[in-house]
Amino acid sequence: MIIDKDSRLVLAAKSGRKVPVRLEINPRARRLILRLDTGRREAIGIAPSPRKLAELKAFAQDRVEWLDAQLAAMPETHPLREGSLFHLRGEPCRLHGSGPGRRAHLQSGPPTRLIAPGDPETLARRALRFLKAEARADLEAATARHAARLGISVGQVRVRDTRSRWGSCTTRGDLSYSWRLIMAPPHVLDYVAAHECAHRLEMNHSPAFWAHVARCRPDWQQSRNWLRQNGAALHAVSV
Repeated sequence: MIIDKDSRLVLAAKSGRKVPVRLEINPRARRLILRLDTGRREAIGIAPSPRKLAELKAFAQDRVEWLDAQLAAMPETHPLREGSLFHLRGEPCRLHGSGPGRRAHLQSGPPTRLIAPGDPETLARRALRFLKAEARADLEAATARHAARLGISVGQVRVRDTRSRWGSCTTRGDLSYSWRLIMAPPHVLDYVAAHECAHRLEMNHSPAFWAHVARCRPDWQQSRNWLRQNGAALHAVSV
C-alpha cells in the first residue's frame, strides 16, 4: 500500500543527479527495504509501518550513492511502437501495425514479426495483449508440468506487470507471474514456474525448497543468473 502523505522523496547524489524514491508501507515487511523500479526508473522504499517512515527516509539517504549508481546503470526504455525490436522467447521480434488479417499474429523471419493490425495509436496495447496471452499460455503449461512433477495442486494462475518479483505464490496456492517472462529464453520462464510451484511445498528459500526446484530444473542456477543479469532489459520495454 502506497502512503498518501509524503509518498515521494527526492534525494541529491554527488553526481548532481536527482534520485527519486517512492515510499510505501507494507505491514508484511519485516524490515526496511530498498528496491528498484526499472520501468519507472526510480527507487522504492518500503517500511513495515508509518512509524518507521522517518527511519526509512534516513535509510534511503544513507544509500543514495548506491541508488544513484544502480539507476544510472539501467538500460534506456524501449517503447513498443511501429518497427520496434524486442525479444520474444529469447529471440528478436519486430513489431508492425499493418499486415494481413485482423488479429495479432506472428510471421516467421528472421527476425520474427509480430503483426498487430489496427489503429496506430493503440498498437502498443494490442501488442501487449498478444504478449500477455502468449505468456499466460506458456506459464500455464509450465506450471501444470511442474505441479504434476512435484505432486502439488495450484489455484489460479495470473499474469501481471509485476515490478519487484517475477513470480509469487500465495498460501492458498494462487500463482502470479510477470508477463515480461515471455521475452526471456524459455528456460528462464520455465525456471520461474518451477520456483513458484516449489513454494507450494516450502514457503521459504531453504535448502529443501531449492531441492524441489532442482527436481524440476536441474540447471535452475543458470536461469536465475540470466534473470539477474538481464532482468532490467525486460523491464525497459514500455507500453
